Amino acid sequence: MAWMSTAKPSSRDKLTPVRRQYLRIKQRYPDTLLLFRMGDFYETFDEDAHTASQALDIALTSRSMGKGSPVPLAGVPAHSLEPYLARLIKAGYKVAICEQLSDPAASKGIVDRDVVRVVTPGTVVEPSLLEQKANNYLVALMPDGPQVGLAYVDITTGEFCATQLPSTELGLELTRLAPAEALAPEGVEPEGMNGCPVTPMSASVFREETASRILMDHFGVASLEAYGCTDLPLAVGAAGAILDYLSQTQKGALKELRTLSAYSTASYMTLDTQTRRNLELFQGGRWGNSDASLYNTLDLTRTPMGGRLLRRWMGQPLRELEPLVQRQDSVGWFHDNMLERERASALLSRIGDLERTVGRVRLGTAVPRELLGLANGLKASLELVNGLAGGDQLAWLLEGLESSKKPCEEAVELISRAVKDDPVGEPGDGGVVREGFSPELDELRQASGNAREYIAGLERKEREATGIKNLKVGYNKVFGYYIEVTNANLPMAPETYTRRQTLVGGERFITPELKEYESRILGARERIEELEKALYRQLCAQIGEQSWAVSALGEAVAHLDVFHSLGEAAVRHDYVRPELNEGMDISIKAGRHPVVERTLPPGSFVANDTYTSSEDSQVLIITGPNMAGKSTYIRQTALIVLMAQMGSFVPADSAVIGLVDRIFTRLGLQDDLSTGQSTFMVEMVETAAILNQATPRSLVILDEIGRGTSTYDGLSIAKAVVEHLHNHPRLGCKTLFATHYHELTELAETLPRVKNYSVAVSEEDGQVVFLHRIEPGRADKSYGIHVARLAGMPQAVVNRAWEELDDLERQDQSNARGPMAHAGFQMPLFGGEAPNQAVMDELLEMDVSTMTPLAAINALYRLQRQAEGVSDPEDDSSTP
Repeated sequence: MAWMSTAKPSSRDKLTPVRRQYLRIKQRYPDTLLLFRMGDFYETFDEDAHTASQALDIALTSRSMGKGSPVPLAGVPAHSLEPYLARLIKAGYKVAICEQLSDPAASKGIVDRDVVRVVTPGTVVEPSLLEQKANNYLVALMPDGPQVGLAYVDITTGEFCATQLPSTELGLELTRLAPAEALAPEGVEPEGMNGCPVTPMSASVFREETASRILMDHFGVASLEAYGCTDLPLAVGAAGAILDYLSQTQKGALKELRTLSAYSTASYMTLDTQTRRNLELFQGGRWGNSDASLYNTLDLTRTPMGGRLLRRWMGQPLRELEPLVQRQDSVGWFHDNMLERERASALLSRIGDLERTVGRVRLGTAVPRELLGLANGLKASLELVNGLAGGDQLAWLLEGLESSKKPCEEAVELISRAVKDDPVGEPGDGGVVREGFSPELDELRQASGNAREYIAGLERKEREATGIKNLKVGYNKVFGYYIEVTNANLPMAPETYTRRQTLVGGERFITPELKEYESRILGARERIEELEKALYRQLCAQIGEQSWAVSALGEAVAHLDVFHSLGEAAVRHDYVRPELNEGMDISIKAGRHPVVERTLPPGSFVANDTYTSSEDSQVLIITGPNMAGKSTYIRQTALIVLMAQMGSFVPADSAVIGLVDRIFTRLGLQDDLSTGQSTFMVEMVETAAILNQATPRSLVILDEIGRGTSTYDGLSIAKAVVEHLHNHPRLGCKTLFATHYHELTELAETLPRVKNYSVAVSEEDGQVVFLHRIEPGRADKSYGIHVARLAGMPQAVVNRAWEELDDLERQDQSNARGPMAHAGFQMPLFGGEAPNQAVMDELLEMDVSTMTPLAAINALYRLQRQAEGVSDPEDDSSTP
């Protein structure tokens, strides 16, 4: 049974002042776990204490806080809050941090306390709770019929964007953002959240009038026209809701949001969940290992900022030619300039995370070593951008930084003057602020140091004066400084000593002189603590005022880091710059799979050409055995296109890419247990989505459509899909279709834009070698049993499979003379009756050209009866 406090509002006069303070604050945050600062601990009370005890596996105790039953209590040390906070956030709790706002020593009565922030999954700022190279997005959604407004923010970097899009595209955008938390009007349950927690808010906050006022007040403007969202009322509603939420949970973070960027999803290629997974963009391999992903292949970034930007580019490829060419030029500059690339690599490695560090400085949560890291990062950044200023290909990026350089240089100089090279402890401990920065602090340190020197020499002085050789001078928090004399030497203690404490083995004394120096030391220590804290807060505030310049420099550095990373990857992996255009063709010479080739010995990956065009080679039917490389081939084509539309160089000898608006993929077999959908149903749902959403500019990658059902059903569906992709006037999209249905290759004879390709296989002395080379034409065998043997199938099973295959092939050969062979007849997969061979033999022997109509009718009637197993009369030749 949960403990409950017996305190009632009517009996508040019976409660302690701190208990009344706690209840007053908790009433304002009923749906959060309140961490209440008391000295060196954050305490929880009542039901919160039970929750914290269970979630954090900490002791549950109790404490008397007035008349009545003891109050349940559970606390964590203030200096180690982050790991506990991480566990609470991960468990889905919202946590209100209540701090002491006044100095307990200087406070008259109860210490002032209040909540300084509410930590939720979307408002985390602690570095240990964040993934360095991934954004932590808070999104807000404002649905209205066929349209929805969406805004998102990362308070650690200041990124704040909004858009308005069709409701049908919301799931795709949420997939890209992968938000940590979502805001929505009360009563609205948005779809496609994929486990993301949804926080309901008052619907009135999302109204355009209210949201517009919130945004204009925040930015200090009279109109939102400059932000490009005056015609996007739903986007404005979502953006305003985010600011309102942050004002309640993270007031300090509002300072980091200096602008709002409106964007359109039409400017970017859309990648759905299946495509991201099938192309293994961020996780790959059988177990979803990030090392086997495209991101890991291209991520040679040296800063967290660059890593986050590269992730965004990969998840949101461009559809506009001009900015893509601009990116290619920048990547090409790093690719072509080895010495500059190496110099940039060294400087980038020294920069760190300017975006998030300056945000923590502005919030006042940065530790001294982070300030030093910021200064070192700014110095390296300035050296980097100044050294690259002569590169024409980078001028577009660097020319806007002139106004940011001076404030950043001033920030470096200020931190260097203010913070010690090796700061010790926290601000207030006396080991953070550099000597010479504050004359007042230096005087206090000198006074404290002189007093300490006196205390240090007092023991020697008193031993000489009294003759007590084992006399000691010590200190504790209760009695302060003291002189300790053992019982045997007490008669030698001078009368000027004042007895302060009796011990088992002796006495402790004080002297007026000792207390005077103690007062000097302790007074100086308290003043040093107050002054150093104040100086550090002032320092952070001054740096925070220049955060706009630091953020601008950080954004430029992030771009340079990505360009450097893609240039370095191009050199390491032998990539080339693709030619991009607005055409409808894709032509790749000697293309390679960027991830698979990394797992093979250098030079062993078999490169292949790809040509597909909406004009003459729209649908490529690719046949060949399993393990021969069909799936790798079609995936590499999609990855090369995606890399090109990121601005990256690509793994090929050459490539000409007509920009695509979307990449669709239907690969692999899997059930969707959460919705009860079978493997085949998932396959059909995903295929239907492609047929309904693709355009002539789309690239479609299909692997084994129809294999989730019976042979005839699957073949029929696969054939119908190809015909629809080819014939429908809205489609005409470039398609690579890998299949085991060899019958599909016949479509090339009737559909002019269908072309056949197959994977070359070498067979010699019963051994099969997959050459992984794609050639024009169709495959003639599947080599399934060879693959089974390579997979480690027991030899007995393999031998039995060969026997069954021989039997089936003999039956097929005996039926090959019949008309069913010419009609595409296929043996039933799991048994069933073959056609009557005697009837077919007689039918083939007939000379139809010399038969009279009556004779033909009689013969047909006889064969029909014979096929049905009915014996014919001996003179049936005369029967009409």
